[in-house]
Amino acid sequence: MKRNFNLASALALRAGDANTATAIEVDGARYTYGELAAAASKLAGAVLPFHRSARIGVLGTRSHEAYVGILGACWAGFAYVPLNLKWPPERLVALMTLLDLDALVTDANGAELLTPDVLAAAPDLVVTPKACALAPARPGQQLVAREALSAPPMAEPAPVEAEALGYVIFTSGTTGLPKGVMISAGSLAHYIEQSRGWTNYTPADRIGEACDVSFDLTVHNLFLCLDAGAALHVLSQLELMAPARFIRAHELTVWMSVPTVIGLMRRSGQLKPGIFPSLRLSIFCGEPLPVEAVQAWAAAAPNSVVENIYGPTECTVIGLRQRLSDPPVTTPGRDIIAIGTPYATMEVAILDERQQPVPEGTPGEIALAGPQLGIGYLGQSELTADRFRMIDGKRWYLTGDLGSRDGNGVFHHLGRVDNQVKVKGNRIELEEVDAHLRRAAGTELAATVAWPVRHGSAEGLVSFVVGNAHPPAAIGERLLTGLPRYMAPTVIHELDAMPQNVNGKIDRRALLALLETGAVGG
Repeated sequence: MKRNFNLASALALRAGDANTATAIEVDGARYTYGELAAAASKLAGAVLPFHRSARIGVLGTRSHEAYVGILGACWAGFAYVPLNLKWPPERLVALMTLLDLDALVTDANGAELLTPDVLAAAPDLVVTPKACALAPARPGQQLVAREALSAPPMAEPAPVEAEALGYVIFTSGTTGLPKGVMISAGSLAHYIEQSRGWTNYTPADRIGEACDVSFDLTVHNLFLCLDAGAALHVLSQLELMAPARFIRAHELTVWMSVPTVIGLMRRSGQLKPGIFPSLRLSIFCGEPLPVEAVQAWAAAAPNSVVENIYGPTECTVIGLRQRLSDPPVTTPGRDIIAIGTPYATMEVAILDERQQPVPEGTPGEIALAGPQLGIGYLGQSELTADRFRMIDGKRWYLTGDLGSRDGNGVFHHLGRVDNQVKVKGNRIELEEVDAHLRRAAGTELAATVAWPVRHGSAEGLVSFVVGNAHPPAAIGERLLTGLPRYMAPTVIHELDAMPQNVNGKIDRRALLALLETGAVGG
């Protein structure tokens, strides 16, 4: 029988086998596999008549409605596209125009973002959690409460080919808009197969979800959870302020987050030896993992294996992993855990500027090959061709990350090749910030740097402008109309002249030197 790669197939299977088992706990409510499958199949039946692009937008997170939107899209055989609630209306309009969605599913917070301009860019079917007073933006557009959907449910998940688009996750881009990373259903299915062996999830597991659904770590958590018949426990924004209490109250067995969470717990006094006895697996990714921090976590979770994982969104969540050992496997001179070795079906190469392998121990660009590679970037064929390269007859993804391979075959992450940075776990292209900065400041002479940087991860952004038409405070306010707050600089400096390198380009190293020497305030 031909295999069905529908991402909701595991939910349908588990709903039959374990109808009353908990699938998700969110917003203080519990939803069984049977209830979640019924809601997903009902939504699938409603969106099916609107099929054109086979893409469903999900404007919500940390809510029952967001997960029903994701799984309903999958059940119908469509791709799901999470849209970040922190994006300003201008960005939502631009991206929905690019996406050409068949339907948009919102939660209560997402419904509040449906301004007239956003609604005008929204598809013909907009599903809200409750009936709302908003008027359709045009004839033929329907705004329907999810409980009022009248189409018959789809009995079974639709057949899906391996090559079909599974989801689109947006990451920071260089043109003023994020890049839409397209991952196939087959790539995600392969990822799940490769991840089962080291995660070993079972129906007894209680998995914590600390991430927004627009972050691809949620792909790992949601679909591996459903695959195993486990329970996903979703933290609210408020609960994220004190995750230790949530872990203990729900007796979580699995935790996955960025390493920043460890630092926040340590500073607030939450992280104490033995405080998390229920955890059996702890996973950290998205930022460098400092040795001191991870050892403190290991002491707090004495029964837990701890894994440091690495993988760009373009390669389906994770490509390499390194288990914490005693002594730990670290990156020389950096006091951080190595990123380890690749999945058995993935290949890693360290390449020079000509895409040729470099000698062992020599820094170069990390490149990945294998069945987890994404389709490319939505609507950006040139960028896809630039980052997904055919090298010696094999398709590789050039990550833009610097790395090296040691004599034991272990890989190490050494930072970024280009100007993409991570700020508290969020991938940000400095050129994207600069594009908005130039418009907000009314000048072409504008640049942004990550500052300060600790353990290879930035804590914020600092911008510089020359000849600006507006004062820094006004520039900051204007930036927030086009950028989410985490991408906006914390400080904007006015300079008399912008430093340039020998090629006439803005010299970011010179800007960093101004901060390092105290010539300007950070």
